Amino acid sequence: MHFHLKIWRQEDRSKQGGFQEVEARDIPAEASFLEMLDIVNDRLSEKGGEPVAFDHDCREGICGSCSMTINGIPQGPGRGTACQLYMRKFKDGDTIYIEPFRVGSFPVVKDLVVNRSAFDRIIQAGGFISERCGNAQDANDTPIPKTVADYAMDAAACIGCGACAAACPNGSAMLFVSAKVGHLGLLPQGKAEAGRRVRGMVVQMDKEGFGNCSNYYECEAVCPAGVPAAFIAKMNREYALASVRNALEATA
Repeated sequence: MHFHLKIWRQEDRSKQGGFQEVEARDIPAEASFLEMLDIVNDRLSEKGGEPVAFDHDCREGICGSCSMTINGIPQGPGRGTACQLYMRKFKDGDTIYIEPFRVGSFPVVKDLVVNRSAFDRIIQAGGFISERCGNAQDANDTPIPKTVADYAMDAAACIGCGACAAACPNGSAMLFVSAKVGHLGLLPQGKAEAGRRVRGMVVQMDKEGFGNCSNYYECEAVCPAGVPAAFIAKMNREYALASVRNALEATA
């Protein structure tokens, strides 16, 4: 297969970037998108060119590292991670635009690589669960309704890739934050500090410069893990309740 690639090249966040046109010839249809970039980089290196910098790790759709925008869609078409997108999804001769995530809170490191440490700081603001659960068998003995356990697993499926923020017109991280708040707040061990956690993570999200949610639902549409936007409404309710309780405790 043959593709006309227009790849964003940028030395670092302080430099002006732009698209570089690259011809990707003789690409196997069964190659993944990242394998296609590997082939392109090998050929660029052989000609003395600078390889395209892109982020990756597991290449199994688990870690969320392969953060890039393909033809205007974060993680590419098909609602999955870029590493699980295969070239047979495209037509022979297609022009493909490849860019980094366009989120103000994710500064460009180089080419397609962005710094997503803002997500790490949000999680750190949530803190750990300090409730002692005993050994594994003790935690397993805690009765949890299946509907609650399943809903918590829906939230825990979030891989923190950042596609939700990249797709949102406001650059909002609400789906990511609500997923991280939700999967801990639904379980008994996480309820003790649920109020402190949701307040801390939402405040840190605002400090990082992410936008607000305007219910476009673009985040849900591109989420590789299929995290539902309903978690955002749940987090908003929990944040409002936690804020009122904190204010009452402060005046008591």
